[in-house]
Amino acid sequence: MLLPHINQPEQIKSLSVEELDLLADEIRRFLIEKLSVTGGHLASNLGVVELTLALHYCYDSPRDKFIFDVGHQAYVHKMLTGRMDQFDTLRKYKGLCGFVKRNESEHDVWEAGHSSTSLSAAMGMALARDFKGEKNKVIAVIGDGALTGGMAFEALNHIGHEQKDLMVVLNDNEMSIAPNVGAMHNYLSKIRSDRHYLRAKDELEMLLKKIPAIGSMLAKTGSRLKESLKYMMVPGVLFEELGLTYLGPVDGHDLQKLIETFKQADNVRGPVFVHVLTTKGKGYQPAEADSHKWHGISPYKIESGKELKSVGHPMYTDVFGKTLIELGEKDPRIVAVTPAMPKGSGLIEFSEKFPSRMIDVGIAEQHAATMCAALAMEGMKPVFAVYSTFMQRAYDQIVHDICRQNANVMFAIDRAGFVGADGETHQGVFDVAFLRHIPNIVLMMPKDENELRHMMKTALDYDDGPIAYRYPRINGLGVPLDEKLVPIPIGTWETVREGEGYAVLASGPMVQVALEAAEQLKREGIQLRVVNARFLKPLDEDMLIELANSNTNMIVLEEASEKGSLGSAVLEFYASKHIFDTRVSLMGVPDRFIEHGSVKEQRQETGLTVEGVCAEVKKLMALHSFGMGKTGYTS
Repeated sequence: MLLPHINQPEQIKSLSVEELDLLADEIRRFLIEKLSVTGGHLASNLGVVELTLALHYCYDSPRDKFIFDVGHQAYVHKMLTGRMDQFDTLRKYKGLCGFVKRNESEHDVWEAGHSSTSLSAAMGMALARDFKGEKNKVIAVIGDGALTGGMAFEALNHIGHEQKDLMVVLNDNEMSIAPNVGAMHNYLSKIRSDRHYLRAKDELEMLLKKIPAIGSMLAKTGSRLKESLKYMMVPGVLFEELGLTYLGPVDGHDLQKLIETFKQADNVRGPVFVHVLTTKGKGYQPAEADSHKWHGISPYKIESGKELKSVGHPMYTDVFGKTLIELGEKDPRIVAVTPAMPKGSGLIEFSEKFPSRMIDVGIAEQHAATMCAALAMEGMKPVFAVYSTFMQRAYDQIVHDICRQNANVMFAIDRAGFVGADGETHQGVFDVAFLRHIPNIVLMMPKDENELRHMMKTALDYDDGPIAYRYPRINGLGVPLDEKLVPIPIGTWETVREGEGYAVLASGPMVQVALEAAEQLKREGIQLRVVNARFLKPLDEDMLIELANSNTNMIVLEEASEKGSLGSAVLEFYASKHIFDTRVSLMGVPDRFIEHGSVKEQRQETGLTVEGVCAEVKKLMALHSFGMGKTGYTS
């Protein structure tokens, strides 16, 4: 066994290629075993075992900078850099992060949970290296899915222009999370399909010289002919034209060829593009057979590959997907749009039912948003199904193209609130704050899965501009689902439990937390009113006036950033009405990034719990009993 003796990457440099192959097998067995218990990104990591070994064999981390796009494929990198003994804590609270994490290791030089950032980061590090007069290598590892992101093309354009020494390694497995789409995918497929391509560019001049009589002259002056031949013979001509030297494609599971290719790359001045072909899920049959499913997996049985999921109520995402089919059957204007997340957004069944009305644009949130605006302006009803954290990437398009033009786009914002093991890069806690200040948009969040269905109907019937419903990454409450869907009057809240003197204005899953707190406080003689603040914009101004007039002390409870979200909106409303004698306490996500763990642990860390609500009510009562009146607000 070689693996138990590997604690730092320099230890693999003395191994033979045959020993590295044995080590690769041991790494795969380790990952399959550990992730069967913890869950995590299995298929992507099984696919990069040899690639990661070859990188650490040829280069010297952390002096040489390894930048992993997204970072979910860096488990092997973590193993080789001294964190193997922490894998039992992978993606657990206070444990090993599922992505690259700078405070975990000096070998982690760049953090990301979103795609397409690696090339810009590599360019920045290459520039910094040259400014400082240093000599280290800079290597970006990016997947073919991430290469569809617009930011990656912006970086490639700049890299080719500046001609700095750096290496782009394309990990081409034909997948991002879902199967890749688009012209770039088709282009790479053409290269991938013919393994007999030769590196012709460097040999063109020699070939031309061999032409009798006129060869030397052509070699000197025949630039057009050389360019034409290059287009015929060089597979990576797109990257060559952008200014990068293309090497490949190379078998990403052949360590000898990988090592030889990296050595070849080291002899090239300027940026190099190494095209590596890998198999996602390599070495584990269930993952190879369905790498889409095994991209991110919960604990499973190794022998069968069966997931060990607990049985519960349907997730909000599933309810969204099924309801969209119901609405789509009745309204042919509905078009679903997703940025590379058809399964994660619950749209697989919709795509099977209405294949022509399902548009997967790849990892391109900005394009998706603007395209939805144009669809809406031409009379369609686009549903932009997107994770909260990924929607951040389309902020300018939401402001400039959708809201400014008042386009009737429906946003289905998934993963709103805490997301558990994916952690801080994926927490959906900022969208309320960055959406509600944009003119024209309507924002909703349901208290349960049945209300989500009615909100979807509300959005479909709404014709006055953009409208969004956001929902969490959790199971529903198991409430009965109404067969008939009816629109909810825009900007109306509902009191779901009567009370006196104190009220909680809660949104989404926090309504249930507030109800449980009210039941607990009832045993102590405290009657807490619970309001389902289902519209985050516009607010229910009539109810807010009524609460103020009845001298009700309020707590705004939300699984969203405390700064700028519903609580801020309530305070802004009272300020605008010159109502300054109402006490409003805010309970939201504090002004810091919340790391990975379970949703329950994340709520406990931030105080968004039944106990937290009870404590806050008693704090308000204590302030009142001390005769402090109703001045300002507490937090």
